[in-house]
Amino acid sequence: MKIVHMSGKRKRAIARVTLKDGKGIIKINNQLIESFEPKFARMKIMEPLILAGELTKKVDINVDVAGGGVISQAESARLAIARALVEYSKSNSLKESFLKYDRHLLVADTRRKEASKPNRHGQARAKRQKSYR
Repeated sequence: MKIVHMSGKRKRAIARVTLKDGKGIIKINNQLIESFEPKFARMKIMEPLILAGELTKKVDINVDVAGGGVISQAESARLAIARALVEYSKSNSLKESFLKYDRHLLVADTRRKEASKPNRHGQARAKRQKSYR
């Protein structure tokens, strides 16, 4: 039995994926993907599974996601799932199809929230408005 562990990050969200031989059961935080809400986030997570095709019916995927918002969690899970599928299959054609569809399926988006500055009222770039009067 082959087991693959992979992780993905997006903003503050971190997803850890365990992929092993099975019947095609996909769970996110011990919840079946069919019952994952909102639908937009579910569709985002399904992208690498749809592109992989028959391979997803041969493996069980368990995702643990923590931190961040709903969409950040979905994007980190999507990244981790795609990386795990490529690692499991060792297929160069699958990797190429992922990269051709969307580069962020395999390459993490490194943008983070800008640190807030002192005396700026909690915002990174906000300044006091000048009146000149």
